[in-house]
Amino acid sequence: MKIKTFLFLLIVGTGLKAFTQNPIVIPDTIAGGAISLTMHSDTVQFLQGTKTPTYGFNQYPYLGPTLILKKGQPVSITVYNQIDDTTAIHWHGLHVGPRNDGGTHLFILPSQSWNPQFTVLDRASTYWYHPHLHGKTAKQALWGAAGFIIVRDSMEATLNLPRYYGVDDFPIAVQCMQFDSVNQIMPRGMQDSILLVNGTINPLVNLPAQVVRLRLLNAGGERTFNFGFTGNKTFYMIGSDGGLLPAPILSTRIRLSPGERAEVLLDLTGLNGQNLYLMSYASELPTGVQGGPTMIMPPGSPPMDSPLNGINFNILKISVAPATSNPVTTIPASLVPGTPILESMANTTRTITMTAENMMSMDGPFFLNGQLFDMNRVDYQVPLNNTEIWVLQNQTMVAHPIHIHDVQFYILDRDGNPVLPAERGRKDVVLVLPNETVRFITKFEDFSDSIVPYVFHCHILMHEDDGMMGQFLVLKGATGIDTQPFGLIAPVVYPNPADDRLTIDFNQHVTGDISIYSFDGKTVLTSRVLDTYKVTIDVKDLKAGMYFIIVSSPTISAINRFIISR
Repeated sequence: MKIKTFLFLLIVGTGLKAFTQNPIVIPDTIAGGAISLTMHSDTVQFLQGTKTPTYGFNQYPYLGPTLILKKGQPVSITVYNQIDDTTAIHWHGLHVGPRNDGGTHLFILPSQSWNPQFTVLDRASTYWYHPHLHGKTAKQALWGAAGFIIVRDSMEATLNLPRYYGVDDFPIAVQCMQFDSVNQIMPRGMQDSILLVNGTINPLVNLPAQVVRLRLLNAGGERTFNFGFTGNKTFYMIGSDGGLLPAPILSTRIRLSPGERAEVLLDLTGLNGQNLYLMSYASELPTGVQGGPTMIMPPGSPPMDSPLNGINFNILKISVAPATSNPVTTIPASLVPGTPILESMANTTRTITMTAENMMSMDGPFFLNGQLFDMNRVDYQVPLNNTEIWVLQNQTMVAHPIHIHDVQFYILDRDGNPVLPAERGRKDVVLVLPNETVRFITKFEDFSDSIVPYVFHCHILMHEDDGMMGQFLVLKGATGIDTQPFGLIAPVVYPNPADDRLTIDFNQHVTGDISIYSFDGKTVLTSRVLDTYKVTIDVKDLKAGMYFIIVSSPTISAINRFIISR
């Protein structure tokens, strides 16, 4: 779709005709082994008055194209940063090496690019991409720097499912925003009441009178949606975060917290000419889930009393159109065989406790194991090929959607009780309710790296930006469950950003080897130090960008990062 068309669809109904229904944008797709994404600044006329500053990818002023990948396919993605700020782009849900993951360590400086290359190992499902720069994830993601990823595989291809993109298979990204007095999107706005579907206000979609596939994504910053349809119309859930389920699940509700996805089949056969709505039945959400009933806030807390809290509301108008020439009209009885990881296979258990400074706090900061995120602290070293149980204990008054990079997991139980069928598939986000304990099991395989970590964090974006995040290294030969690798220190490096010279202060005498790596993993400089407390090295030949520095010796491992800025 052209930019002018996109803007026209947004402008109609957001100016003088504020309640006109606007057809949602179905983003174009990009497929193949070489993909190019350009993140840029733009503006959109969301509301009357001042245009809203936004971020988008490629031709889109808000959000970006849908990436179509195939399992087993080698891909090379070049991300160009054309915004006036540093960013980092994460492939949410994809199982890739840490240097391709796009976590918070992998900066893309303004006017620079990043070129991750990997083989797609994931099952057919719906994933997405979004920024992951610590402290700025909420702003950049909610301002529009996000898009869908659809992975296809040979097993999914054998099923009689809708898969004609934009005709009977639709990406549906739902967000709820708060705008300030000059129409800027507020990354920390918790009085959010303006709904967007694929970046469209007052959204409408025309769906054919047959079985259609909706790929639901909660791309919002903090609100949980309890999805359903008008009149409790039934639908079939066929997939969760990381893949298709063994069989469709007949349902009337799907609860999705920020970052979660679900694929559903909606049978509209015989409904040509009728209308219905995708809704959120938020009146059914429990207290403590953001989007549920508004809680009484302690004095001095920011306002959180959105008019949408705790009520049922429409999200997307569905107008049923004539069926296509070759419609899918049946629901398959089975999908993809499931092979959950057995609890008996785990050889390590880790416990992560969520707390707050004030027990009554609803806006944080929130802590993981009593700590806020520190880029120089590694919380866990995970042995490669380890099967682990992670115990998530929420001791706060707020529900937290916890996301882990690198892996998909299976939820074992909630407070010792079996989970509902909708949560028995492969997941990468799980909502942990207030005062609830959730256990999941996963295996860390295929990728290890002694320098670049993966992260785990709350996917309420303001919580993540405030430090509700930890990190772990997956290591070959690691055997323990220490909370930090042996002897790991963070040397002081200055000046940072550097120009021609870089000083490394170890705070102790060190004999060992210095290696400097570019953020794509290439060794660019090596040196040897002998019984040295502090060393200055020449970096004038290094190009502008971010680098990792690691010092190895018999007694310590020292790691930090620095930027060359010229």
